Amino acid sequence: MIYNSPSYLYLYALQFSPSSSWLHECYIGELSQGIRVVEGLQTEWGMCFRTVSLDSNPWALSCWENSIAIGSAHNDILILDAITGSQKAILSGHTSTVRSLTFTSDGTSLVSGGYDRTVKLWDVQTGGVVKTFSGHTSWVSSVSISADNTTIASGSEDKTIHLWDIQAGACHQIIEENGPVDYISFSPKDPQTLISASNGTVQQWNTGGHKVGPTYNGHRIAFSPDGTQFISCELSNVIVHNINSGVIVAKFDTTHSEFSPCCFSPDNRLVAVTAGYNVCVWNITGSHSYLVETFVGHTDHITSLVFSSPSTIISASWDRSVRFWQIGASFANPVVTDSKSTPLSSAPRSIALKPRNGAIIPCNLPDGVMKTWGISAHLSKQSLQIPTKDSHQSVVQPISNKVIFVWYTDGKVNIWDAEKGELLQTINVPGGVVKDLRVSGDGSKVFCLYRESIQAWDIGTREAVGKVELQHSAQEILATNNSMVWVDHDDEPFGAQAWDFRGLGPPPFEMSGMEMSGMLPDRLHLNATQEWETNMSRMRDAFTGEVIFQLPERYGRPVHVQWNGQYLVACFRSKEVLILDFSYVFL
Repeated sequence: MIYNSPSYLYLYALQFSPSSSWLHECYIGELSQGIRVVEGLQTEWGMCFRTVSLDSNPWALSCWENSIAIGSAHNDILILDAITGSQKAILSGHTSTVRSLTFTSDGTSLVSGGYDRTVKLWDVQTGGVVKTFSGHTSWVSSVSISADNTTIASGSEDKTIHLWDIQAGACHQIIEENGPVDYISFSPKDPQTLISASNGTVQQWNTGGHKVGPTYNGHRIAFSPDGTQFISCELSNVIVHNINSGVIVAKFDTTHSEFSPCCFSPDNRLVAVTAGYNVCVWNITGSHSYLVETFVGHTDHITSLVFSSPSTIISASWDRSVRFWQIGASFANPVVTDSKSTPLSSAPRSIALKPRNGAIIPCNLPDGVMKTWGISAHLSKQSLQIPTKDSHQSVVQPISNKVIFVWYTDGKVNIWDAEKGELLQTINVPGGVVKDLRVSGDGSKVFCLYRESIQAWDIGTREAVGKVELQHSAQEILATNNSMVWVDHDDEPFGAQAWDFRGLGPPPFEMSGMEMSGMLPDRLHLNATQEWETNMSRMRDAFTGEVIFQLPERYGRPVHVQWNGQYLVACFRSKEVLILDFSYVFL
């Protein structure tokens, strides 16, 4: 319409433009000279920033960290990158439409249910089927997994809920419902509690198959991430209940939708529901709920909704598309999550990003304490004791479900399970002072960076598995996966080198530029450099040298930086930790 008649920009776009939008600011003069501005509009302009077109109808979505699983009518499960939208993998094994999906809490496994009457457990890393659960006599409409990852619940058109013991691979409980089961969900906090929606009735259950609490009306349901609330959608009515008392926390009306998928944001502040072919986002934190944004763009029924971050929603529709929506997308720079400074008791020397909940771990070596901090809550969640206050080099690293603390002193690398408080291994590493340490992604190797060499040691056997001599003096280890290690060096031009330590067999070999670009860990890797003349720190792509972002002037060069594709966390000698959210930058 704008292409054919540019005057519509003045007739409609200016009138309806949010007050904080660039369009509004640019034409404020014209707006004050007779163009009527529509009152009561939102202050920010949400948008669909990416559309992924599919060759079949998507039925289900599930998100964990930076991965999105899509269940399709072509029997396959597509795995997409939640930020870039690019396809990462295809999981094949179902013989009919995949109707429901859910990741395990650690993101290592995926559960699916489909029209072929089966429930499957997948290994996300390999893409293979771990177990297949059979027993339903009609299609599986919904699946969920308990918070402790031991039990799968599946609801079916056959009017039953099956509870499957993952370890045994068998059904240990069948719950009879009064109609086809539309939706089922385990509490994200209590592995003994689940809720179901069947024939317009919402009911709580325990894993013993007994009803718990009152009954509600609804066809679609969703638990809040903290497990204290749940949504029930009944035609055009959306009600948020307290799970324990049943008290109504929020209530609002929207356009009637036959499917009415709904979900909570990760920080429990927002609720997203469908209204016809649109997505509506409501804020439920105050005494009165209010509409934040309405996203328009789908041309057919929306089958599934999921938040991939507190400000990003992903929707799947029968128009054969998956759309990524940004709430309040008027930002141009990374967002400092917490503007109020919370000083630590000492300057942290290393930090890490946990794979679950985006939590960070400042490591306060002088105090002998590591503290887990929540990015969205800004509160210390957990304190972990470490056994040393004196080390030449150390790193803290989440691996699977463990938090590993590794430190070097007196020619030895010590590997400590911080949550259990156990020393896992001590490895003698002769050959000079270690500049940097890193554990491989699968926890099998420890990489030691010296000034002009890298050595890898097998943690189980404590034997050396490889050594490479560097042509340039290395600065630090940038990243690792199961066998590869990336380092940057002091010499210009700014860049990175990578080696593959396969362990037994050939010696480590350096990756070429093309090989390295095809295996980069988690998109680009950001690192900090400092201009000594201006004392300004800049975040660069460690592999291309491109400047991505410049830190605020009050900060110098960070002591340590961690990056996971969305959040960048930097710690400083000033006893501060800076958290930057880059969601908006990569739109």
